[in-house]
Amino acid sequence: MSWIFLVLLYGLLKGAREIAKKKAMDTNSVMEVLVAYTVISLVLVIPSAKEAVGIDFHFLPAVAFKSFCMFLAWICSFYALKKLPVSLYGILSLSRVLFGSLLGVLLLHETLNLYGIFGLIFVCTGLLMLKFKPKKKGKSVDLQDDDDVPRVVPLVNDLNEKSSRVVPPAARAKEKPLALFVVIAFISCIMNSISGFMDKILMKDISSSELQFWYMLFIVLYYTIYVLIKREKISISVVKNKWVWILAVMFVIGDKSLFIANANPESKITMMTLIKQSACIVTIIGGRFIFKEKGIGYKLLCASIVILGIVLGVIK
Repeated sequence: MSWIFLVLLYGLLKGAREIAKKKAMDTNSVMEVLVAYTVISLVLVIPSAKEAVGIDFHFLPAVAFKSFCMFLAWICSFYALKKLPVSLYGILSLSRVLFGSLLGVLLLHETLNLYGIFGLIFVCTGLLMLKFKPKKKGKSVDLQDDDDVPRVVPLVNDLNEKSSRVVPPAARAKEKPLALFVVIAFISCIMNSISGFMDKILMKDISSSELQFWYMLFIVLYYTIYVLIKREKISISVVKNKWVWILAVMFVIGDKSLFIANANPESKITMMTLIKQSACIVTIIGGRFIFKEKGIGYKLLCASIVILGIVLGVIK
């Protein structure tokens, strides 16, 4: 059962990464932080390059595909977050839990016992409650995407003000249909789930060091291409941002733990998907003690429901 603790470690570090991302973005932009900590992470795993070059090169296309899925998931979620309402995106992002479980059941023939089914229900309920937390007028709410960047979304002070806002016909014509961004959000969720599925498949034949090095290398290449095409500006000052270095260390340790867990024949995607949601516990605690957020009691209630779902999910 050691794989459970490894996935739990990944989930907790994942939550801590969201806090570190937000702190890092006090100084640098989203793209600067993402590119910088990814490159530093690659540098940190270079010592394993000697072992990684021994990989059977027949597996490289699959690793490149896994990396592209994660890269595409981030790009899609970024654009979807900018256009979709908070509540709608919350439901869509939650679907990755369902996609992950579905892939495990259909493609790997994993089974969900009664405890697992109830665990999935409780986890989804707790996450939904977090997404639909009652909001006070005039405040801002922190929207966190599971694999992506925390964003601050302004709330409308007055519903009548929102409904009375007049959008010029020319502006409406330029707006892309909402349905398009719903599709983009779903693509992000599907890509995240496929990446997790690929981890399980690849770890049957290659080592965690091999997967981590080549995965990081491909991710950096994709980011480099994206930055060049979009002509994004990356300031060298980001290297001095201590939170970026903390992010990189947590990223390397977390992914290493997850890859090792996937190599364990007893591990299941359906269970790992539930355990990963432990990230929300860290973000809730961090929000209270680091960012001084209010409403911690309600959030802890939601976290308790998620924890109960995780515990039910791992019961045999």
